[in-house]
Amino acid sequence: MTDLIDTTEMYLRTILELEEEGITPLRARISERLDHSGPTVSQTVARMERDGLVVVTEDRHLELTGEGRQKAVQVMRKHRLAERLLHDVIGLEWEYVHEEACRWEHVMSDRVEKRILELIDNPVSSPYGNPIPGLEELGHKPRGVFRSEVVDVVSVFTDGALDEFEAVISRLAEPVQVNPEVLQQFIAADVLPGKHAKFVREGRNVTITVAGSEKSLDLSKDLAAHIFVTL
Repeated sequence: MTDLIDTTEMYLRTILELEEEGITPLRARISERLDHSGPTVSQTVARMERDGLVVVTEDRHLELTGEGRQKAVQVMRKHRLAERLLHDVIGLEWEYVHEEACRWEHVMSDRVEKRILELIDNPVSSPYGNPIPGLEELGHKPRGVFRSEVVDVVSVFTDGALDEFEAVISRLAEPVQVNPEVLQQFIAADVLPGKHAKFVREGRNVTITVAGSEKSLDLSKDLAAHIFVTL
């Protein structure tokens, strides 16, 4: 797998993912996401800063430059289009789609991107419900409208002082996607984007029950924080 990985592109996509999730991009967060050592992350970020892709602010936040954001959007778009191709056309199991797309994002040409859009009828989101950015750069105007008003499950509990609520599952963020065994549990309980579900807080855990499903899914609050819903 490492032969097909471009570290700079991987870091750019990670920063963009953190922004999507409302998490401040820091070197420590990249280290956690990618399981890279602190010195490795610092060296890579320093190189990216020299290359004009990121700026490290006084409070240590990482900000994408104009060029860095353009490249990050390109990588993210390729990744999520690869996910759609793998899932919708090739038929790869949902729980393995993200991992495989991490390889494809670094080798996909613009020509292939455009062909994928034609094959799967101009999608606006990935199989995990996340937006596909920068489609207009390929000359395609999405037919659908992506719904961006989402909130993570833990924030709903905290901000509303609630013990339970119902909502539609909209997105599963990257920390959920990386573990095939966890995703298999999501499938077994039908906890998928677009499903209406009941969320119950039980101590440090959250129980999710999809309407009509006979099974429930018990998750830690840490993992539930990466599930985004529409109220």
